[in-house]
Amino acid sequence: MITLQEENILIDRILAGERQLYAQLVDKYKSYAYTIAYKVVENKPEAEEAAQDAFIKAFHYLNGFNRQARFSTWLYRIVFNTAITYKRKKKQQFQDIEDTPIEYHERADTPTEKEDQQVFLTQAMNKLNEADRLAIQLYYMKEFTLEEVAEMMGQNVNTIKVRVHRARQRLADELKRILKQEALTL
Repeated sequence: MITLQEENILIDRILAGERQLYAQLVDKYKSYAYTIAYKVVENKPEAEEAAQDAFIKAFHYLNGFNRQARFSTWLYRIVFNTAITYKRKKKQQFQDIEDTPIEYHERADTPTEKEDQQVFLTQAMNKLNEADRLAIQLYYMKEFTLEEVAEMMGQNVNTIKVRVHRARQRLADELKRILKQEALTL
């Protein structure tokens, strides 16, 4: 694990010409970058490509990194914006619910119940717009602070508080609607 001070020294060395050291930053953040990209584009190959493109962009603009924010926050914002661009380019969108990993931590009595909960949660999450869905996932599932989510998404902390609150309400309403329809089909 690299400390913040070590990370800044590493960035200084990269900027001084030791470009091969950038691989250490890539190794440290590649899984989070992929996760952010996947949550936006909802497609494994495109998420990998978006994350890779984001690392390339970050490398090219590394001299513009002002260090007032953490490198990870700066990188994740680049990843998020790159993934949004990929999603906009995509004309038709198909998502197989089984391929969408949604972490759900509440206890279910049976494996079937837990699978059902994940399916319903996925359906409800898919009804949210991409920014709301990402804010919810970063805050609740990845457990970033509101301040970190705000920096990653390039928004004010109060805006993120409102976004998360409203998205949570929409998610609850959507779950009620889905579960009511499910009950009617039984």
